[in-house]
Amino acid sequence: MIFHRLAEALRADRPVALVTRLDGPHAGAKLLVFEDEHAGDLGSALLNAAAVREARALLAVGQNALRSFGEDGEPVGTDVRLFIAAYAPKPAMYVFGAIDFSRAMARIGKYLGYRVTVIDARPVFATKARIPDADEIVVSWPDEFLAGAPVDARTALVILTHDVKFDLPLLRVALRTNAGYIGAMGSRRTHANRVEELRRIGVSDADLARISAPVGLDVGARTPEETAISIAAEIIALREHRPGGRLSEGTLPIHVERTVVMPG
Repeated sequence: MIFHRLAEALRADRPVALVTRLDGPHAGAKLLVFEDEHAGDLGSALLNAAAVREARALLAVGQNALRSFGEDGEPVGTDVRLFIAAYAPKPAMYVFGAIDFSRAMARIGKYLGYRVTVIDARPVFATKARIPDADEIVVSWPDEFLAGAPVDARTALVILTHDVKFDLPLLRVALRTNAGYIGAMGSRRTHANRVEELRRIGVSDADLARISAPVGLDVGARTPEETAISIAAEIIALREHRPGGRLSEGTLPIHVERTVVMPG
């Protein structure tokens, strides 16, 4: 059943991780982990939960790893080694606007495991020399590019154009996608004007609420690098459904398990 489900997922290009236990009486046991469900058994419910968390973290960045746990999933244990094979393309990050902030964002996006594409309609700015860490540089009107680009729930759209002639058409297209993150640079006043215009052309309040603007977490960022870090932190917080505050002042568990067990 595990390998049948794995083959189905690979044929459908669905992100999936296969966890194999290497030690103990349950050596060879397997757990199949999707983004929203899992199947199989590694020998204990707590070990399964720890493996699911780790597998999903690796799926998010498309990496394989060897991890060690205690028999009941303790992170400091070494009794059980798990090999986690993540079958997932890197998630896409589309950065719109080839500016200094985009150079920093491309670098941070790569560290987070994204495949970063920078898009700008101005060929003089959209060059590899200006943004060397980007996987791809595209000279195109942002909305036209996004209308034909692959987007899924793992995709991050980072809009740094800060120009109404680019922003409004781009946001209209962005809100038609299922991108997991849509962030737009600009002051509160700039964004209020955007919202007013988008609402005037029929964009719903529910869709408008998907836009993170001003972009990033409130950490007092000033430089392009600090701003990129604040945006990266917001992307992670939204992906994990967390408020983004200080851990020392929070009450939620540091790691939240959101497992849905699948039959079989």
